[in-house]
Amino acid sequence: MARRGKSLLSLSTILASFFGAAMIAAAFAYFNYKFSEYKFVNFKEWIFYEKKELFSPKAKEYIVLFYSSNRPGAVKAIQKAKSKYPILAIDYYQHVVASTDKIIFLRSGTDTMLKFIQRFNIYNVPSVFIIKKVKESLYKQDSMIRKLDIDKKLNLEDI
Repeated sequence: MARRGKSLLSLSTILASFFGAAMIAAAFAYFNYKFSEYKFVNFKEWIFYEKKELFSPKAKEYIVLFYSSNRPGAVKAIQKAKSKYPILAIDYYQHVVASTDKIIFLRSGTDTMLKFIQRFNIYNVPSVFIIKKVKESLYKQDSMIRKLDIDKKLNLEDI
């Protein structure tokens, strides 16, 4: 009896290739999902200004408040806000406002502002979220982005 030769394209080779490709695709999808879960801001790459000076973060945690100074009473409401963390108030319209001990009013160039809005998927103004320090000037988003009602008394202590 003649011995039958093995085919180069056996069923086990096809299945192994399929499962290998499926494992790689699953690992890639999981990595993308987990990485997109954490959004970072690097204050060395993104330049923000506090009045005319470059902003350099010092605290371990901040509340980031993205707002529009063109809304009547917005700046006054933010100045009266209560929070357990320092507040970084980033103005969409880039007006210069004097900072206080707990509230740092920031502005930036258009390029940085657009990157900021895209990175954190900000759809509503005002919006608020927390960032925590990871390294020297690298901060990670640590809460969901929430829309605020600026007409009410701002109590950011429970965020």
